[in-house]
Amino acid sequence: MKILAFESSCDETAAAVVEDGRKILSDAIASQAEMHALYGGVVPEIASRRHVEAIAALTERALAEANCTREDIDAVAVTYAPGLIGAVLVGLSFAKSLAYAWGVPLIPVHHVRGHIAANYLAFPDLVEPPFLALAISGGNTLIADVRDYTDIRILGATRDDAAGECFDKAARVLGLPYPGGKPMDELARQSRGGVYALPHARVTGAELDMSFSGLKTAVVNLAHHAQQVGEPLDRAALARDFTEAVSAELVPRAIRALEITGYRKLAAAGGVAANTIIRAHLQVSCDARGCRLFLPPLSLCGDNGAMIGAQGYYEFLAGHTAGKELNACATRSLESPPP
Repeated sequence: MKILAFESSCDETAAAVVEDGRKILSDAIASQAEMHALYGGVVPEIASRRHVEAIAALTERALAEANCTREDIDAVAVTYAPGLIGAVLVGLSFAKSLAYAWGVPLIPVHHVRGHIAANYLAFPDLVEPPFLALAISGGNTLIADVRDYTDIRILGATRDDAAGECFDKAARVLGLPYPGGKPMDELARQSRGGVYALPHARVTGAELDMSFSGLKTAVVNLAHHAQQVGEPLDRAALARDFTEAVSAELVPRAIRALEITGYRKLAAAGGVAANTIIRAHLQVSCDARGCRLFLPPLSLCGDNGAMIGAQGYYEFLAGHTAGKELNACATRSLESPPP
């Protein structure tokens, strides 16, 4: 089964063709990062307009790279939630139009479910439910029990900011460009850290839940205080200590969730899963407990259409299709079935 899939929840326009949920035939992405870097973050209105400008040509490119025509496409999958509402609507409206015009099923896909499904593409012969997923991105941070391909339960999540959002804010106060994840990673690897004491949050009564707002505020205050009093700021050390603090929130909770569920497989997902320090800590912790860790290649950690096509295949098998009345959602739990 060949699925043409679209992702437009933030600032990447993506179209891909995926076969049987496990094989990438094409994965075309048009990034807007250079434009939004001028403003230090994503401007929703600009993102939406850029999606409109890019999506038709990107679709033609995805089909051409997959050596497919419209007659070869069996279904259309698309991110319907969560994300910037205007951005999501562009991809959703385009996908609905194609599905209707071509007479093929329309498959709604939750963005975070798509990130988890990137592991099916990266490890097509190894990753099958049940397993534990650590989804860490700019808009979402959670630990999920993937009981089946479309039966997913949240075991723990951030109570406030997402880890990726904190990376972007910390990068900004350190004078690094947007998006901040890669520059922060490169800067942090220049230091061993251990210079700055940063807070570690504990959520009472919910051992798998996380909080990052205090950590973000602490980094901002440290940087601003150093500037105000004229003290030197060890940017590399602060980047390293910040990254270690984020990892200290994520990794022990993921390992604890493995202990609670009894699973022996952990799959990372999302843009923050590309961070080399966090990847290393996850690997060491999983190796120490004899658990298998799945780390997607960096190309599948960020937003892409292929991950939507992968999850779309399993949503289709579960009977989760939609009609022209399908609408976009700015927020929606990944536990909720498509509307």
